[in-house]
Amino acid sequence: MVPGDEGGGLMRADLLTDDIAGLDEALAAVDGFDEALVGGLLRPQPGQAGALAGLADAVAGSPLASRVAEAAEKAAAGAAGEDHFVALAAARTALLGSVHDALTARIEEAVDRPRAEESGTAPAGGEEHAANLHAAARSWLCDLARAGWRGIDHELVGGAAPVVSAMLPDPALRRPATLLDGFAAELAASCPGATLERVPVRRWADLWSRALLLTLPGAAPAPAVAEVSGRLLPLGVDVQEHATAVQAQVHAVFEPADGGTPRLVRASVSAPKPDTVVGAGLWQLLRPRMSLLAAVSEGRAVELDAMPLTAEGDLVWDDARARTGGPAEVFTTARVALPAAAAFATSPLDRHPARIAVPVLLEGYAVETAEEDGGTVAFQVAGQRLAVDTDRVPAAGPLTPEAVASSGACLGLLRWDAGEFLLQPLAVERTVRKKAVAVHAGAWAGGTTDKAGVRAEKAAIDAVKVLRERAGKLLRK
Repeated sequence: MVPGDEGGGLMRADLLTDDIAGLDEALAAVDGFDEALVGGLLRPQPGQAGALAGLADAVAGSPLASRVAEAAEKAAAGAAGEDHFVALAAARTALLGSVHDALTARIEEAVDRPRAEESGTAPAGGEEHAANLHAAARSWLCDLARAGWRGIDHELVGGAAPVVSAMLPDPALRRPATLLDGFAAELAASCPGATLERVPVRRWADLWSRALLLTLPGAAPAPAVAEVSGRLLPLGVDVQEHATAVQAQVHAVFEPADGGTPRLVRASVSAPKPDTVVGAGLWQLLRPRMSLLAAVSEGRAVELDAMPLTAEGDLVWDDARARTGGPAEVFTTARVALPAAAAFATSPLDRHPARIAVPVLLEGYAVETAEEDGGTVAFQVAGQRLAVDTDRVPAAGPLTPEAVASSGACLGLLRWDAGEFLLQPLAVERTVRKKAVAVHAGAWAGGTTDKAGVRAEKAAIDAVKVLRERAGKLLRK
């Protein structure tokens, strides 16, 4: 909960555990369709036909009703064409969008924060020249749906390669091309599908439906961008790591220079990486690309001058338009500025439960730990249990599950996964020798004198140096 005398109100934790009308039914319809994709829709079985009908029933009261009903009927007969698969993907995306909106509305009610404002997008343009590439991508995705995840093989998956190669050089097609490339690589690593012990059902259905819709004209317009000036108050850093890439996403409160409503914004930086660079060494790759990371670790604000900001709240970071400001302690920002900050609305195609990440401050909770479950942590907030996702705490900083378990205040991202709300810690306050001490996940972003952090960064420097030497030798040969 957020203390009322600090500028916030009490968080209604009970609302995070109450049922949401229609949520289970919408997710059940999505799950049924996702399972139908596992076996493929070339020769559907009775169970798959029932799942398709369930998807159609779930959107029966929407403008999609007639198209999806026809698509479900054709797919159940094994006669679905491109337009039918597009309609099914649209229905699935619409259902997950409704789940996203219901969960977001519940969070806004629970934290008593200003509602997100609807955003606009720039009109689409310049898509005609890529119509053939979009059609080729849709054809491949439809073939995937017919074969199903159990039916994939290297020949089928390899059909994406020429499409991706033709798309990547065009900046306007980079978004769908990157998605197709990553999806195809993931499928290729899992071939043949018939031997898979476990199929990532929801993930592959997410990637398939999103990729299919992104190939439609006007589906991925250039985001509307405005230039903003004012003060940026960082809240924390979410680090997302892959074997070959890493991204740091800074969540912050932006206070406009003209005195307008404070807004919740994000600023992201990413970089390719070798799989040998892990932990605190990741900052070596990210730090040169964004001055904001230094401000985060130093606990300082950043003054922005005409910084580009999308309609969804993402800053298009440019170091030339930012300068380091005065001290800005994270928990002070969370107690004073966060309660009045309004979020930006999410664009229709991006509405998905996995996208939910709402900054919240919790205080006055009791901590539960369960050693028998691998040391899982949960908070008791106003008599309600809230699970804490300590697996998301990055190894690139001093924040640890033990620090979370001994905390008295926690600033984190409220997420939703596997049917419940979870808290991803970004920073905590602990009492050490009768003094409140803050521990931040992004404390090492701008550099550190911590022994563990210094060792990790040195190891990363050495690893990158060796890789560069080897690459140089290969190029000389």
